[in-house]
Amino acid sequence: MRGSVLIGAAIILAMALLFAVAGQSFAGDPTGYWANLIAKGEAPPAAWWAGLASGKGLCCSFADGVRIDDVDWDTGGPAGEYRVRLHNAWFVVPESALVTEPNRFGPAVVWPYQNMDGNTQIRCFLPGAGA
Repeated sequence: MRGSVLIGAAIILAMALLFAVAGQSFAGDPTGYWANLIAKGEAPPAAWWAGLASGKGLCCSFADGVRIDDVDWDTGGPAGEYRVRLHNAWFVVPESALVTEPNRFGPAVVWPYQNMDGNTQIRCFLPGAGA
């Protein structure tokens, strides 16, 4: 229980720091896409982003997410699952990584990571608002 509280506090602190430096690019945001949205007031509230979760847990910060264009995600998996194109390859989104919260942002967003073997995995996937 104590660990969960500490993790939650760390996430809230991280979100506060992100907004404190909104005019700067983030490590996970090399093009400045997210920073520009925040600066223009066009991104959903930080509390909404901080609360996004899949069956794998919290999705982390939106700065860790990758905006996915409509042509780079679909429901073309073997059993009709969502899939996303990352690094010029298609990845099936595990059902446990699906975010079921309605998309208040619009475009699809994926939170990828690399496992210990260096393979790309998907922690969370938020389908586009039109899905």
